[in-house]
Amino acid sequence: MKTIVLLTISNIFMTIAWYGHLKYKSAPIATVILVSWLIASLEYCFQVPANRIGYGQFSAAQLKTIQEVITLVVFSFFSVFYLKEELRWNVIVGFGMMAGAVFFIFKKW
Repeated sequence: MKTIVLLTISNIFMTIAWYGHLKYKSAPIATVILVSWLIASLEYCFQVPANRIGYGQFSAAQLKTIQEVITLVVFSFFSVFYLKEELRWNVIVGFGMMAGAVFFIFKKW
């Protein structure tokens, strides 16, 4: 559970770093890059321990898959509540298809 919590926190910082500046189009690009980089450095403070703790319990491919699913969930909330974008049905279906990959990654064949 620690891995999931740390990956979720990491993804919140990542999403803010990558997409938070979109509301501030008039900000100078150099400033946006610097602020985004500083926020992303906080992401690594959670991502690296999450992968260290989780590796062994999960394979590297499973850790990456977990991270991607968390990213989709965090991004969905961020785009709706922060960017005020509509979460359309086709986006939900597309994200669902990507999440469907979890079955294949975690299935013992």
